[in-house]
Amino acid sequence: MPLLDLNKEIVFASSNPDVSHAISRLTKQGKLRKIAPRLYTTNLIDSEESIVHRNILNILMWRFPGSVISHRSAREMRLTPNGFFYLTGNANRKVTDLPGVVVVMSKGPSADKNDMVFGQMFIAGEYRWMLENMQGSRKSAEESKVLPIDVIEKKLGSVLIASGENGLNAYRDTLRETAERLGMTKEFQKISVLISALLATHGSDALKSQYAQALSVGLKYDENRKRLFETLYDALQEQHFVSRPIQLQSEEEYRNVAFFESYFSNYIEGTEFEVGEARQIVETGIPLAHRNEDSHDILGTFLLVSNRDEMMRYPKTPQELCDIIRRRHGILLSGRPDLTPGQFKQVNNRAGNTEFVDAKLVQGTIEIGFDYYSALTSPLAKAIYMMFLVSETHPFNDGNGRTARVMMNAELFRAGEAKIIVPTVYREDYLLSLRKLSRQGDPMAYIKVMETLHGFGYTLRNRSFDNLLAYLQSCNAFENPDDAKLKFQFDSTLK
Repeated sequence: MPLLDLNKEIVFASSNPDVSHAISRLTKQGKLRKIAPRLYTTNLIDSEESIVHRNILNILMWRFPGSVISHRSAREMRLTPNGFFYLTGNANRKVTDLPGVVVVMSKGPSADKNDMVFGQMFIAGEYRWMLENMQGSRKSAEESKVLPIDVIEKKLGSVLIASGENGLNAYRDTLRETAERLGMTKEFQKISVLISALLATHGSDALKSQYAQALSVGLKYDENRKRLFETLYDALQEQHFVSRPIQLQSEEEYRNVAFFESYFSNYIEGTEFEVGEARQIVETGIPLAHRNEDSHDILGTFLLVSNRDEMMRYPKTPQELCDIIRRRHGILLSGRPDLTPGQFKQVNNRAGNTEFVDAKLVQGTIEIGFDYYSALTSPLAKAIYMMFLVSETHPFNDGNGRTARVMMNAELFRAGEAKIIVPTVYREDYLLSLRKLSRQGDPMAYIKVMETLHGFGYTLRNRSFDNLLAYLQSCNAFENPDDAKLKFQFDSTLK
C-alpha cells in the first residue's frame, strides 16, 4: 500500500518519518507543492487559494480536530465571501496562514450533546448556533462571526408558521435548556425577546426585519413572493403603457368578446371544447350531459366576465382584495364543489418542481402584495400586476389561472381599456414568460407578452359573433403554438 494517495488533491504532513521523506522527495521532484504549513497539493496548476477554498472542510478537520464549527459557519458550512470561517475551541486565536482564508477560533464550550459529529470535528446544533449568533461582534458584514439579525428572525418566523405559537414556545424552551448547559444565558435573553415580539407579547420594535414585524401582528406572507412582487412593480413603474380604450359599442358585442375570453381562458387550462359546443353551453346555461364539470367551468367563467357590473368592482383595501378573489373563484368553480370554490386552500399544493405559496401564508401574501397594486396608476400596469399576484400566490386548489385572468380583465374593463385575451396559439409565450418571472425574477418577457396581448385585445371590436370568430381564425388564434404564430395588426396611431 503506498504511503501517499496522489489521487487526492490535498496531502497532509505526518509525524511518520517515512511519509515525511516521501513528501520531501516528491516535492523536490515537482510532483507536489507546498501551499501552507504542513500542507501540500498534487495540483500544480490552480492557485493555492482556489485549492484551499474547495478543500477547506477537510483541511480544518485535519488542522483543528475536536473543535466545533460554530456561529454563522455552523449554518452556512462554507467560507464567507471574504474567506472567513468560525470555530469554537479552547483558545481565542486567528489563523491566517492558509491562502485566502482567515480562521477565527473563539474560546468557548466544547461539543454539546446536540452538536453533530463531523469527521474529527463537530458542527454546532441548531439551538447552539442560534444562540451563538446572538453574540456581539466588532466586525461588520461579511467579516462578522454572527449572521444578520433578519436571518435569525426569519428562522424563528418559520417555526411560528410551521408549528404555531405552541411550537415556537417549545422551541424557546429548548433554547433555554441549551443556553443553561452552555453558559449562554445572555444570548438566550436576547433571542427570547425576539420570540416574545413574534408572539406579540413584547413590542414589535424589538424586531428588525419587515418580515418578522409582519408576523408579529399576525400578517404571515411568503417573503420570496414579496420580492417578486417588488421586482415586477419596479419594472412596471419604469414602463410607458399605451392606452387602448375599449371599442365595444353594444352589450351584444361585449358578450361576444366575453365568450371568447372564457373559451380561451379555459382552453389554456386543458378544458377544451369546440366553439359550437361552448356556445351552446353559454346560450342555454345547460351543461353537456357527458361533460358536466367542464361545461360548468365554461359557464362559470362566462357568467363572471360577461357581467359588466361585477367587472367594475375593484378592491380598495387588502381585505377587499381577498374577498373579491374568493367571490369570483366561487362563481367560476361553482360546478365543482369538491374543489371548495371560494375558499383559500387548506393544504399545500405543487406542480412538478414548483412549490406554491404555503397555505398558511396565502392571505398574508395577497395582502402584502396589495400595497404595490394600489401604488400603480396605469390601468395596464395594474392589470399585469394583478394577474401575476393571483397566479403566483396560487391561493386555491384549482382555477388559479382563470381567476387571475378574470382579476386582470376586471382592472382593464373598469378603466375603459380593452381586455387581454390569451389565444391558444399564444399559450406557450404567455406561460413561459410567467415562468421566467416566477423562477428567474425577470419580468420583462412577461410585460412584453401582456402588452402584445393587450394590442391583440384592442382589435376584437365592433364585430358580430360570426365576424369575430372569422377574425380570430384569421389571426391563427385557435392554432397549436407549434404550428402557427399569432397574426394581427397593431394600431400605430395609439400613443
